[in-house]
Amino acid sequence: MTAGILFVFVSTAINSFGKREIVSRGKGKSAVAAAAYRAGEKITNDYDGITHDYTRKGGVVHTEILLPDNAPEEYSDRAILWNAVEKIEKAKNSQLAREIELALPAELTKEQNISLVRDYIKVNFVSWGMCADICIHDKNDGNPHAHVLLTMRPFEQSGEWGAKSRKEYVLDENGERIKLKSGEFKTYKINAVDWNEQTKAEEWRATWAQSVNAVLEKRGHTERVDHRSFERQGVEQIPTVHMGVAATQMEQRGIITERGNMNREISRLNQILFAIIAKLKRFKDWLKEAVTPANNTLKTEKPSIMAQLEKHKKVVVENKKPELPALADLYECFDAALKKLRQIDARLKSANGATEYDRILPERHKAYAEFSALKAEVKKAEKNLPQKKPRSRDWER
Repeated sequence: MTAGILFVFVSTAINSFGKREIVSRGKGKSAVAAAAYRAGEKITNDYDGITHDYTRKGGVVHTEILLPDNAPEEYSDRAILWNAVEKIEKAKNSQLAREIELALPAELTKEQNISLVRDYIKVNFVSWGMCADICIHDKNDGNPHAHVLLTMRPFEQSGEWGAKSRKEYVLDENGERIKLKSGEFKTYKINAVDWNEQTKAEEWRATWAQSVNAVLEKRGHTERVDHRSFERQGVEQIPTVHMGVAATQMEQRGIITERGNMNREISRLNQILFAIIAKLKRFKDWLKEAVTPANNTLKTEKPSIMAQLEKHKKVVVENKKPELPALADLYECFDAALKKLRQIDARLKSANGATEYDRILPERHKAYAEFSALKAEVKKAEKNLPQKKPRSRDWER
């Protein structure tokens, strides 16, 4: 299952909240372009005259616009709404819209996910005065998700756009305005709404997790999501980096990207981490069992961990004295591993492009691990020889 606010991610008790971005003209972005892309439509931006045509885009399974009280009914038309936003924002660095991405539970049907998103958006955004443009994507790849564009200005009772903020004068101890050297008076800005407050993001994450879990429970599913980070959940896992639209599309076309390589390396490290945690858990369970007193002993007689470890060590020494393999056999295995490693290195050097290089690299990791293990065994065996046989510079590899 995957659920979250990219508001993300997935499965039993992992993070349920993801991306939250601002569509800003200062970053070269357009609210009209963003809306057209997510909805898979063709819309012309009246602000700059550019037509954005994404009618060939696939995977868009549902779109709708939800309006708050006082918003003009005509804003239920996507082109009219976002052109109105572009028109009211005059500055070249204006913030045009807020986008959230919700990863949806794959266990739910399309209709159930639509209802889940609609109810969540109505309660947490539309009821507070935002217009919400909802687009749900599903390419049948197990990753259904919703893109939601939100307006950033409140509405007046008349249905006109309101101001995002207002200025207040800074007063001195006598209640007088403070005049600056420029001749103007010192002011500070007060936001008209609290939608940009840092606490809102945490609030939206938490309510999304609650909404998803309530629907999953109602529908009889055992999976749950958690809006907290891995660290706050106590999950020992390295989080992957956000790919973004451009990098994801490049990877889908077979083009290797830096962020894709980072996530592949993170996944590899997480597998190692999981293996270490599993071994530590087994050791912890062994210790717990080893120091547990017999049923007929007093609690004060419970042996110490060190005493039990010493006892275990003696048993291993007395009963299990494994002999090392014959040194000649070890040398033969070591030389074979070294030869294999050199062959893979030669293939890496002559690899034709990043795709072939990345395909060979896992073989290299595996071969090097075998080589290192044999090297350690040979060194251990040679310590027992009266005269150590010198090895070549391969030891310094």
